[in-house]
Amino acid sequence: MCGLWGLVGVLLLHFAHGQRTEPVFTAVTQLVLPRDYENNPTQLNYGMAVTDVDHDGDFEIVVAGYNGPNLVLKYDKARQKLYNIAVDDRSSPYYALRDRQGNAIGVTACDIDGDGREEIYFLNTNNAFSGVATYLDKLFKFRNGRWEDILSDEVNLQRNVANRFAGRSVACVDRKGTGRYSIYVANYANIQVGPHALIEMDEEESDPTRGVVVLSNVAAEAGVNKYTGGRGVTVGPILSYNASDIFCDNENGPNFLFRNNGDGTFSDMAAETGVDDPYQHGRGVTLADFNRDGKVDILYGNWNGPHRLFLQTSVNGKVRFKDIATNKLAMPSPIRTVIAADFDNDQELEVFFNNIAYQGSSANRIFRVYRRENADPLIEELNIGDAAEPEGRGTGAAVMDFDNDGRLDLIVSHGESMAQPLSVFKVNQGSNNNWLRVVPRTRFGAHARGAKVVLFTKKSGAHLRIIDGGSGYLCEMEPVAHFGLGKDVATSVEITWPDGKVLSRVVNEKEMNSMLEVNYPEGDKLNTDSKIECGQGFSTNENGRCADIDECIQFPFVCLREKPVCVNTYGGYRCRPNKKCSQGYEPNEDGTACIAEIAYLGRDLQNNTSPTFISLASVLLMSIACLFPHWTF
Repeated sequence: MCGLWGLVGVLLLHFAHGQRTEPVFTAVTQLVLPRDYENNPTQLNYGMAVTDVDHDGDFEIVVAGYNGPNLVLKYDKARQKLYNIAVDDRSSPYYALRDRQGNAIGVTACDIDGDGREEIYFLNTNNAFSGVATYLDKLFKFRNGRWEDILSDEVNLQRNVANRFAGRSVACVDRKGTGRYSIYVANYANIQVGPHALIEMDEEESDPTRGVVVLSNVAAEAGVNKYTGGRGVTVGPILSYNASDIFCDNENGPNFLFRNNGDGTFSDMAAETGVDDPYQHGRGVTLADFNRDGKVDILYGNWNGPHRLFLQTSVNGKVRFKDIATNKLAMPSPIRTVIAADFDNDQELEVFFNNIAYQGSSANRIFRVYRRENADPLIEELNIGDAAEPEGRGTGAAVMDFDNDGRLDLIVSHGESMAQPLSVFKVNQGSNNNWLRVVPRTRFGAHARGAKVVLFTKKSGAHLRIIDGGSGYLCEMEPVAHFGLGKDVATSVEITWPDGKVLSRVVNEKEMNSMLEVNYPEGDKLNTDSKIECGQGFSTNENGRCADIDECIQFPFVCLREKPVCVNTYGGYRCRPNKKCSQGYEPNEDGTACIAEIAYLGRDLQNNTSPTFISLASVLLMSIACLFPHWTF
């Protein structure tokens, strides 16, 4: 009998090992986008953005070319290939997008003028690492039957609004909830030259119906005109319930977490919430809800420093972020783009780290983040397969489902120190898992970047996604909330727009494994169907929306004497000890230890009455960073 169980154990271990070591990605570049001069040239590329360039309902990939033309890659369903529609032909409506003279690095797309079509912004860094560049950025609008740079319009030249500074990432933010977006530009300042910029349409001076879009830089008005080594930018309702906040991970200075004050201005909350990380050098960044608690978490990579996975927590009503990165995930590397997505549709998020071969080989890596009940997520490194690219000069990456098979595809760009073509990868796993893709629209019909989408399911609770307005590093993902569901099914979906408008609707079983387009709701209607099913841990409230059930109130004696304190969680509850703490300290989220209050520490540091000072090691690190800056884009 023991021999039989031993054999079963060996077989189970072998099966589990096989599951873990099955490669996630297979290269399909030669099949889908073979290297050639027109469609996939060997050149220096950087960021990528996913948007509908030709307005046919399908997404294209816009690639920022540094020493070559920008590319616009479209998928041909019949030939099953990607091809470049921004050809070298002046009669083409996409010709101007090539912008052969620009050294493009960052790219983003969003509707800035409310015409229902996304504009495309390229950040150029000609002949400058920081400070003043020798070539202006470009903001392309489809006008007069072709794409034209509106920053070059006479009215905008007179206003001197075009960004003249070297920068890195760009992102889209609907700062006032109007459905018209601003372009956030993370410039790389040289001392007091080159602050961050925020470019948007001046509504009073513009007439979009005639193609007149007058632009303004409102960074000072919004409170984001900071001087720093700007690197990564991402946008979403991080601290706010619906309004778009902005997170910037910077180099040679603290990160920014700009909370939207509700009036289009911002306040930096990075230090107060614990994500300022002042002695590291940020690169790629993204937002996700890794533990499915309904709060937005922040994942980012530091250049040859510890990478961070910050879970958002709340202690006594104060937001704090807790770094749960394991040693493997945090392991320093020359990192570029960071992506969080469910590649295999199993309900769990994967984390993709794109590294650049810098002073030696440096393979890309992928991790799976397993959600656990009443515990921090479990993080496991996976076999990345063909996407390792140890000699790849990775500079950017994006995800999208270009062939509409329900699984996300990965596109990686290369450049900086060596010209290399783009790479395309398909996912090997999860072909039989369920999925759902949700595309919310603005009041003007454009993609609602920055919107929050929550999908409720029968068995696995609520899943949250943010419609991307800029993330990764220099990049912007597809404007789709992609949900992998494993064997579970969706019951309802709730969309919250940046202006606070909310819509809930039923998801029918026939709609599984498809893409749902959701229009901006008219009037005050909150839901399209009163018979919404919310799933375990949630119930419909008086507005017909799914709301968390407070088990601690419904069942006041649910916790036993050993852990008498009931803490309501999103879709559940947990029990913790009744921890008592001394002055200046408070219980942590689990009630197992006392931690210093941020406000208390802040008073001590300000009054110099506490031995809590910046460590000598941190000071040395900062000094070294200033003396030897990282000259990498």
